[in-house]
Amino acid sequence: MGRGPLAPAKAVRLALAAAVLVPLRFVAGMLVLLLYYLVCRVCTLCADEDDGRPRLAGWRRKAVLRCGCTLSRAMLFVFGFYWIRETDRRIPNAEDVDQDQPEELGRPGAIVSNHVSYVDILYHMSASFPSFVAKESVSRLPLVGLISKCLGCIFVQRESKSSGSKGVSGAVTERVLEVCKDKNTPLMLLFPEGTTTNGDYLLPFKTGAFLASAPVQPVILRYPYRRFSPAWDSMDGARHVFLLLCQFVNYMEVVRLPVYYPSEQEKKDPKLYANNVRKLIAMEGNLILSNLGLADKRVYHASLSGSSLPGVQHQKDD
Repeated sequence: MGRGPLAPAKAVRLALAAAVLVPLRFVAGMLVLLLYYLVCRVCTLCADEDDGRPRLAGWRRKAVLRCGCTLSRAMLFVFGFYWIRETDRRIPNAEDVDQDQPEELGRPGAIVSNHVSYVDILYHMSASFPSFVAKESVSRLPLVGLISKCLGCIFVQRESKSSGSKGVSGAVTERVLEVCKDKNTPLMLLFPEGTTTNGDYLLPFKTGAFLASAPVQPVILRYPYRRFSPAWDSMDGARHVFLLLCQFVNYMEVVRLPVYYPSEQEKKDPKLYANNVRKLIAMEGNLILSNLGLADKRVYHASLSGSSLPGVQHQKDD
């Protein structure tokens, strides 16, 4: 967890990495980010806008997509993920399946994945370049703000309680349905757990990704490690990024499962749909099902830091 005392040999190794490896990786990462920002800036020049977001099509969309995938993989390389082991579990006897069946059943509207680290987003961007949900404040950040708009992110105000607000679930459902109808709309990337874990467990799924009753693409991420875990679950972000950059090699394993098409019963019951997909991911990824949630994680973090939580934070998150 990066909190315990270090042996002298490990302390020396960490000091050397902090002095040499971290500065190099930081500079390389900033150059990759800046390069992609410039690509997005060029592609959005004189482009039409839709609710403050650039409407990209044709060569603009292709440039943003291809450069985004390539540079996301470059960023993973900067973080030490030199090789990624990927497994694609096809449907058995695929040659015997009617080739028209998937199209009749519908295009998947979202990628649903277990959530282990902020690195998850980089991988999915390098593999399929989906859009995802982000706080509205992200759209105003330097560099990242324009990039997130080009990704087609859904910006939400979680604290908004106005009657005119669709809420996170409503916005996600609307986008998922749009993805199913329009092949040019990027897939949604959703983490139904709502928070990160240590990579060994799978928390209860929220139903937002399943309210549209659309097919989903399950993906399983694992991060084998020897010294420091890439899983972000027990410390602040800056400390975790620093220690991750100090590790010369990091490992990632990815398993892509076949598209999950909901049954009629699952379409009528989003909770059943979410639970069945969760059980499938747990079984195929050898993950342990846990009934804990974000509120319990906050209590855990508070106990690690020796602080107490206000009673309101113990309530179940929507």
